Amino acid sequence: MKTHCYLYALALCCLSPLTAQAKGSLTAPVAGVYAPQAENNIYKVYAQRFADSEMKRFPEAWQLDHGKRLFFGYAQGVGCCAMLDMWRATGERRYFDYVEQWADSLINDKGEIHLYNMSDYNLDFINSGKVLFALYKETGKEKYKQAMDVLIRQLSRHPRTTDGGFWHKLVYQHQMWLDGIYMASPFMAEYGATFNQPQWIDEAVRQIRVCHKHTFDARTGLYYHAWDESKNQRWANSVTGQSPNFWGRSIGWWFMALVDVLDFVPADHEGRADLIAYVQGLAASLPYYQDKDGLWYQVIDQPEREGNFPEASVTTQCMYAIAKAVNKGYIDPKYRAVAEKAFNGLKEKLLRENPDGTLTLTRCCQVGGLGGRPYRDGSYGYYIGEKIRDNDAKATGPYIMGCLELGQTN
Repeated sequence: MKTHCYLYALALCCLSPLTAQAKGSLTAPVAGVYAPQAENNIYKVYAQRFADSEMKRFPEAWQLDHGKRLFFGYAQGVGCCAMLDMWRATGERRYFDYVEQWADSLINDKGEIHLYNMSDYNLDFINSGKVLFALYKETGKEKYKQAMDVLIRQLSRHPRTTDGGFWHKLVYQHQMWLDGIYMASPFMAEYGATFNQPQWIDEAVRQIRVCHKHTFDARTGLYYHAWDESKNQRWANSVTGQSPNFWGRSIGWWFMALVDVLDFVPADHEGRADLIAYVQGLAASLPYYQDKDGLWYQVIDQPEREGNFPEASVTTQCMYAIAKAVNKGYIDPKYRAVAEKAFNGLKEKLLRENPDGTLTLTRCCQVGGLGGRPYRDGSYGYYIGEKIRDNDAKATGPYIMGCLELGQTN
């Protein structure tokens, strides 16, 4: 731990020159790609350049994350949340229209969602519901409220562990995954705040507390990917029920969920202090696992192990969560340097400028999970063997959002 503390202190001391170097190396936008006006703010420049790159390669939002069909997918939801943030940050309607066109084509006048089946009890379907709050407020279309009510109805019936934690999906019985907290808790909290139903804020907080109880590892300060209450899964520890490894992106999902839920938890809520404590604990732990370039790895606690690699989604997600936590005052401002270091690492190591002026984010893990067919055993070998690709929305959405958060305090 002393070594970790030394390296973290060294990283904080050395970050300002890195930031200055990045600012000095900014190239002018290439013709054909929208040129932002705020060129004195590198973070906003990169947010807008990347958002425009995504819209150029994926002209319709259902194509985000390399989508092949119209679908209410959680990854498209992540990408669309980023586009709504761009709309709020710039005032440019084209970002809003991009999202609305997708949602409008998915949800009919009765509020029914294309290809959605409540009986699957799949938390992944909840995530895209987050975009509907802004669409409903801006357009007044009642079908968006009706669709949100459908998703809440699922959660009111969703199967649970004995202590109240949502199963990740009906097919993953007795299991809580970190991913599921991001998919459902921010939606519940915003629904509760928007429609004056505080019981849903309570439920969002409850889910986080239950998941923390069963997945947190005090030795590392990290969170295991999942927990199986039944301990029947081959991946589950026979004593604790925890999965065997710390998958980077699952921790990123968890961290983003914490800072997003806190947007809607009242200052006097009895669970707010716990959530802030979880944010502070993870912010203190993550720098120990950040490499010299500012990146985090696929299996986050074993960066030097053979086959492991710096991965884009965990890096962008943690960059976003740390920057937002600083902006909101949940953590000490010194942690901004950790997010800046991640930004610079992404820029120098994982971001590529294409001949047409668009930007590509490389080394994104395509998918990660546990169980299923073929069976995913949660081993180190499993995680490092998963496919990687460019411009995966689970990385690109948080990249845009993280740049915008960094840009707020630049």
